[in-house]
Amino acid sequence: MDDFVSPALWTAAFLLALISSATLKIWLASRQIRHVAGHRHSVPQAFATQIPLAAHERAAAYTIARTRLVLIDVLLSAALLLALTLFGGLQVLWDFSASLVDPSALLTRQLLVVAIVGFLGSIVDLPLDAWRRFRVEQRFGFNRLTVKLWLSDLGRGLLLSLLLGLPLVAVILTLMQSAGTYWWLWAWCVWVAFSLGMMIVFPMVFARWFNRFEPLPDGPLRSRLEALLERCGFPAGGLFVMDGSRRSAHGNAYFTGFGRARRIVLFDTLIQQLGPDEIEAVLAHEIGHFRLRHIGQRVLIMQVSSLAGMAILGWLASQAWFFQGLGLVPTEGLVPGLALMLFMLVAPVFATLLGPLGAILSRRHEFEADAYAVKMTSREALTRALVALYRDNAATLTPDPLHSAFHDSHPPASLRIGRLQTA
Repeated sequence: MDDFVSPALWTAAFLLALISSATLKIWLASRQIRHVAGHRHSVPQAFATQIPLAAHERAAAYTIARTRLVLIDVLLSAALLLALTLFGGLQVLWDFSASLVDPSALLTRQLLVVAIVGFLGSIVDLPLDAWRRFRVEQRFGFNRLTVKLWLSDLGRGLLLSLLLGLPLVAVILTLMQSAGTYWWLWAWCVWVAFSLGMMIVFPMVFARWFNRFEPLPDGPLRSRLEALLERCGFPAGGLFVMDGSRRSAHGNAYFTGFGRARRIVLFDTLIQQLGPDEIEAVLAHEIGHFRLRHIGQRVLIMQVSSLAGMAILGWLASQAWFFQGLGLVPTEGLVPGLALMLFMLVAPVFATLLGPLGAILSRRHEFEADAYAVKMTSREALTRALVALYRDNAATLTPDPLHSAFHDSHPPASLRIGRLQTA
């Protein structure tokens, strides 16, 4: 197969994939804007008695404002990708790294380029993130983040990336250079160990860098939730309340970790939005994901996908056309770090059409977790909770079906509530 791939052919394939991916995303976002705007003045019949027209119109305006930012993000991301690849950005960074450190220190140079590319991506994202938080979220009453806290979060996120990301990349690059033909298999084992370890360590250690977690106070809500845990046979390391209100008015609940490290976390905003029976139903839904083995299935799919990705990278890293077709001709030969960087940049472009596959599985899991929650609590409580969350979080009740199929991990409101009412 290598004989039939030339740098020019690979360049053409990449450009075709990039243009197709960007065009598809822009088309889907445009459909979403038109569809939501076209239904903004009429509350769907299923919600007519529960959600006022003003709340429905607010949700439509919020969805449109957020989707318009997607259009800008797609164009900026495509421009950055082209600048780093076909316009020679990575080659410039690689040559520049030789002026900053010893040119023969290849591992250090590779890590430096990886760090610079990651930093550039963050810089490009900053204006959109600031606009999203301090204009869009602020306009609709969701933002509670101060500029000082936003900058602090950015700094802590950067530090965390350096502390965790660079050592991981260094190990993978070392394996790429010294572990032989099947380095990618060893690298995958390292990735699996790292990702599973983070599921345990992150909620116990690093999550506290960003939020405060307090045990859920004793009282009727805690007693009710502990009874639910016992009824579901769900072992947990504790019930915690997170200060989500420091950053946003959106409410949520989740659990993290494995075994004794498993924790159930409720946003303080969720406790403010819902009653005890509704919170119990939401938690039962989350427990349903665990009891129905959805979490294990998702972890397995993620690891199998990463294995496939590593295997593909293992092949591409030894192909000169892969580098040359994307604007790289390093004098040191086929540098592993540059292959890794190129792969991380271009793989999402080719994976765009896989989006609906993940959404289909995720939606099926959501329906199954809803059914479990109804079994363990009540249909009425879960329905009320979902409707309240749609209303208070300004989630659109009328998404474009095709856009939703690509981007929404949860079923549209009408389908989800309809399934609850007719099950």
